[in-house]
Amino acid sequence: MNTSHISQPQTRWGVVMIIWAAGLGAAAQYGKISVIFDQLGLLYPGAGSSLSLTVTMVGVLGILLGVVAGGFVASFGYRRSLVWALWIGAAMSALQALHLPYGLFLATRLIEGLSHLGIVVAAPTLIPQICSPRHRGTALSIWSTFFGVSFALLVWIGLPLVAGFGLLSLFGAHALVMAVLALVLGRVLKSVQVPPRLPLPKLADLPGLHLEIYRSAAKVAPAAGWLFYTTCFVALLTVLPSHLDPAVRVGVISAMPLVSIATSMTLGVWLLRRMAAVRVVQAGFLLAAGGAVWLLLMPGLPLACMALAVAFGLVQGASFASVPQLNAEAAEQAQSNGAMSQAGNMGNAIGTPLMVAAVAVGGYHGMMMLALVLFLGGFAVHTMLARRRGQTVAI
Repeated sequence: MNTSHISQPQTRWGVVMIIWAAGLGAAAQYGKISVIFDQLGLLYPGAGSSLSLTVTMVGVLGILLGVVAGGFVASFGYRRSLVWALWIGAAMSALQALHLPYGLFLATRLIEGLSHLGIVVAAPTLIPQICSPRHRGTALSIWSTFFGVSFALLVWIGLPLVAGFGLLSLFGAHALVMAVLALVLGRVLKSVQVPPRLPLPKLADLPGLHLEIYRSAAKVAPAAGWLFYTTCFVALLTVLPSHLDPAVRVGVISAMPLVSIATSMTLGVWLLRRMAAVRVVQAGFLLAAGGAVWLLLMPGLPLACMALAVAFGLVQGASFASVPQLNAEAAEQAQSNGAMSQAGNMGNAIGTPLMVAAVAVGGYHGMMMLALVLFLGGFAVHTMLARRRGQTVAI
């Protein structure tokens, strides 16, 4: 029996948007630390350089367990996984609001990584189950914006909250939001039909499960491209500003994430209705390569930076949309989403150090040459995996 989706008379957009809101909460597990990182030393003055662990600790479990998380989510249940992940996230934020000793604070951040992993695997697997086939690309493009929108909301709402009520108020507010989402989704998801739960993977089978996913040209393809994308996205937004004209620096860097979101929701959705998601991803990587060449020839040009942001938007939405297109069964989609989570955490971890090293060796041009190689690598890996699947998707 094909369990890829249960037929729905209409796409349940209200439920899609609530699940997307859960994604905003998951992104805030990173963002709530990032936006106050320069002030975090006030809470933990003795932490010194180890404060960077407060950001990276959330990604540890994603790197270690991302690939196999799909199997555990399929076993525990997609609805239960999402709701319990939200409750765990709410509990950890509530503890953080108590101003824990630094060691215990880091422990809550590690556990928060489990919550984050559960949300980013279960949520995009649930979304196709409540959408008609023609709306899946649009719904997953909406989902793909969760990081950018969450960071923007944290700047617009979170920072004024901190200014008025202190750093710990941000953790308390995040706990409240996650708890409300858990309550709401616990109720609305009861009416959502999902595929039956699968047997719990055995520990002895986990290495073989990794190999099974890595060897599948369908399951690993979204993650393979996502690794190249995430290695560049945050790294460029971090390292590029110092190479821009100070007069336009803030405006350009603030606009790039917003342009990528707008592109994903407009041009990206339009393209997804007309071509396979992998082809849209490949087009995005080629456009990004063109933007990198443009920035090599005209360093720091704002218009070239915007072209790069447009390219990011195409890769962003279509990467998530490619998961259900390449993997029919919900369990396979969960595995593919788990691999994407692992790839995203790895990309975020290695991207900025790579860019900094490229600048140290080759200056601005070294950085853009590295970006160009990574963009072409993203295009090439999708071409190679498409050929393994017996498809012709090259642009």
